[in-house]
Amino acid sequence: MDQPVLLTRQGAVATITLNRPERGNAIDTEAARALIGCIDEVATDTAVRTVVLRAAGRQFCAGGNIDAFLHAGAGLPSMLEELLGPLHTALYKLATLPVPVVSAVNGPVGGGGIGLALCADIVLAAESMKLRGGYSAIGLTPDAGSSWFLTRRVGAMRAKQLFFTNGALSARQCLEMGIVSEVVPDAGLPARADALAEALAHGATGALGRIKQLVDGAHERTLRVQLDLEHSLMVESAASAHAAEGIAAFIDRRAPRFD
Repeated sequence: MDQPVLLTRQGAVATITLNRPERGNAIDTEAARALIGCIDEVATDTAVRTVVLRAAGRQFCAGGNIDAFLHAGAGLPSMLEELLGPLHTALYKLATLPVPVVSAVNGPVGGGGIGLALCADIVLAAESMKLRGGYSAIGLTPDAGSSWFLTRRVGAMRAKQLFFTNGALSARQCLEMGIVSEVVPDAGLPARADALAEALAHGATGALGRIKQLVDGAHERTLRVQLDLEHSLMVESAASAHAAEGIAAFIDRRAPRFD
């Protein structure tokens, strides 16, 4: 049987691929454990400078495996209790990595797949992408960070509407609402994701990580606290070899080499 999740590396770019297209890349216990293992491995690899999330086939992720939910029967709460703790810990590691994370969302995405797609710093969507909550339709509630990431992008009112009604959003609607960063033709999605990841991997990794720290927590900080953090991180960045190289390259009118 094929591995449910694959981890590959090309230079400084690590790619995590959901690999059960025949099941809509739904996350069952086996797939969740494989995903956790891949994320844990990436999180401890200091050679990784960019991470890409993608999926095989025509669907990014259907969310949870409904057949597995049915089979669990009265044991469903116990199954989810055992699974969600490690899965959420792994997703938190992925979302807070000090390097850029890019997701390439092909086709439909729903349930926990929403959190997986939106935990990335930059979300690329194929034109065929469709987003649908689906939780309340089967009497369940959001997981995998889907409520947190979606609410931060569209606000509480729209997030509740999407989760209450389970209406589907097209890729273009997601772009207009700020859920995704960019929409590209289906055939061009892999190349666009690879090119962006490669460019980011050659960027000033320390500065990119500090930018993530500033932006991701900006909503929770006061202006005074944010200004203080900008102050300290700017001074920290200025002391780095990347700053010296970037400034020299600007003066020399050449591309910087952030090794």
